Amino acid sequence: MDITNKKFHFIAIGGVGMSALAKYLAERGASVTGSDISESKYTHLLEKKGVKVTIGHDENLIQNDMIVVASTAIKENNIEIVKAKQLGLKIYHRSDILKMISDEFSDNNDSLFIGFSGTHGKTTTSGLCSYVSEKAGLNPSYVVGGIIPDINTNGKYSGNKYFIAELDESDGTIAKYSTDIAVINNMEEDHLDFYKNGFEDIAKTFNKYLSNKPGQKVIINIDNEGCRKFMELYSNYNFITFGLNNADYSAVEIKREGLGSSFKICKKGQIISEIKLSVPGVHNIYNALAVIAAFIEAGEDIEKIKEYFYTFSGMGRRFQKVSEFDGIQIYDDYAHHPSEIKTTLKSVKEAVEDKKRVVAVFQPHRYTRLQSLWKEFKTAFDFADILFITDVYPAGESAIEGVSSEKFSKEIVHKNTFYIKGNVTEAAEKIYPMLKRNDIVITLGAGSVTKAGTIITDLAKGILK
Repeated sequence: MDITNKKFHFIAIGGVGMSALAKYLAERGASVTGSDISESKYTHLLEKKGVKVTIGHDENLIQNDMIVVASTAIKENNIEIVKAKQLGLKIYHRSDILKMISDEFSDNNDSLFIGFSGTHGKTTTSGLCSYVSEKAGLNPSYVVGGIIPDINTNGKYSGNKYFIAELDESDGTIAKYSTDIAVINNMEEDHLDFYKNGFEDIAKTFNKYLSNKPGQKVIINIDNEGCRKFMELYSNYNFITFGLNNADYSAVEIKREGLGSSFKICKKGQIISEIKLSVPGVHNIYNALAVIAAFIEAGEDIEKIKEYFYTFSGMGRRFQKVSEFDGIQIYDDYAHHPSEIKTTLKSVKEAVEDKKRVVAVFQPHRYTRLQSLWKEFKTAFDFADILFITDVYPAGESAIEGVSSEKFSKEIVHKNTFYIKGNVTEAAEKIYPMLKRNDIVITLGAGSVTKAGTIITDLAKGILK
């Protein structure tokens, strides 16, 4: 499909994923409009690209020659959805549009579609790959699930050499894509409201995805138990492994340097280069390895691009620094799965001085996730010195009897746990007086907890009383 002469309308255009697609399409030459209930940094970025964004929903925005794209958060009785159906228009999911875009690349022998997936790290790895490509002058096109630092965007149409994208497995839509290079960071049980049979269903979905393009390169984390299990179940793919030991691409002689690190890259046992990172934790070493492997397998010279790995400061909401005052540092992290949380806290605890307390502010995301991973969450905060737990962010879900933050805070085995009732502002007001000089505060979760750090900062500055 030639998308340059199409008209697209996005309902809830202000979301991070939807806005990335809309921006890409606008730069590609398509006509793009959209609506949302409120302004945001994403709508402002789109308006700068000439996208007409309407605040509020209006059925008159829908025309019979449009491709209508709706966020999964939009209800069937939305007036724009109702109007589109009256006109006989198909309602597209964002994954359909990403497929439409990516097909232009996967069908072109001179282009490479590089897709990043996995339970954790796909936003960071796709963002890192896009960032390095940009800084190295490789003219990439990309759509990722977060704002890339320094570049200040989540999507771009630039050229036809590379298309880099974050591929979401949460709802099975990853099975739609046909990548040339598939990067799988890890596989763990998550989104169990969709994957009723747990890992078995997740593995089947990934198999369906990879089977779309026989012969593609599959770069996979051999140190991850789920990935190893998948490789045993489906051994017919062209697996290229990365990990800390015994992998096609491995990291050796790892040294911690402040919050960052350095390591040497081995390809099939031979040292080929050295990389420095400014972001903390072994998980970011894995992220860098995944991207390095993708670049080398795509034919790039690592020596020409390696300096940009160090200047990458992490994606928005991925251990993103919010503020610093009175010796207290506040960071925000999107981590909302037990292993993500544990990894983030462990990497910070190992990097900071003993005298500094690691203070975690956790907002469970969805009742179903808290319920299905209750046991795993109970051991996810071992590396926090103090743990504050706020009420569940429902993300549209109804409450589940017996599943609450208050109950969870009573069952968790952590000597310094505090349940904070109320909304995020009320929680921040209660947490702020309990902080001490030299504390490292990390807000954790995919919901409104991201606002807590700014509220605490405003309280410290006397802006809020």
